[in-house]
Amino acid sequence: MIQHAIELVSPDDYAAITDVWEASVRATHHFLTEAHIQFFRPLVQHSYLKDVDLRCIRSEAGAILGFAGVAGTRLEMLFIHPAARGQGTGRQLLRYAIETLGIYEVDVNEQNQQAVGFYEHMGFRTFHRASVDSLGNPFPVLTMRLLRKTA
Repeated sequence: MIQHAIELVSPDDYAAITDVWEASVRATHHFLTEAHIQFFRPLVQHSYLKDVDLRCIRSEAGAILGFAGVAGTRLEMLFIHPAARGQGTGRQLLRYAIETLGIYEVDVNEQNQQAVGFYEHMGFRTFHRASVDSLGNPFPVLTMRLLRKTA
């Protein structure tokens, strides 16, 4: 696993971050329709990113490979570009969020089984399930808490 520097994200990076978000969602959130993606994209870029402490990992060429957004003790966002998946980027960002930013809780779409498995592997366990997301959509959300140090 290659270790990359973790950097702060500036508002100048929001368009690139949103592109990574969309690519990641298209690769992992198969339960979302095109209309859902188009609905969320401007919210992500112009609202949601402002509400979190954002960190990213870049390639040697400067492209954003993945990012994490934290609010308090919660990981609100962790998205990895599909081309960077399986290379340790998500694990590195999550460890950083736990060890440096102090997170221990995350909400995960239940239908995104790859993410659920990743967080379980990293020591998180489900302690609450909501049958709908925060906007009332029929996408169950699992709230997971860290029970042990990460792998």
